[in-house]
Amino acid sequence: MSLEARLDALESRVAFQDDWLETLDRLVREQASELEKLTRLNQLMRERLSEQRQAIDELGGDVPRPEDELPPHY
Repeated sequence: MSLEARLDALESRVAFQDDWLETLDRLVREQASELEKLTRLNQLMRERLSEQRQAIDELGGDVPRPEDELPPHY
């Protein structure tokens, strides 16, 4: 294999690797963005759940909470 052919092969591999690296970088950025959105949504849901629990507690202690009830087979 001549030096020129080897150089062409290496340049081709580098070009392919550059393209692959750009693709991976784009995907990682997209996933990071999606993770941020899901983290914010999770936090919002936790806050709303906490608000609902507080509202139930304010209604009075006689309202049964699902987590305090025994399953039907007990």
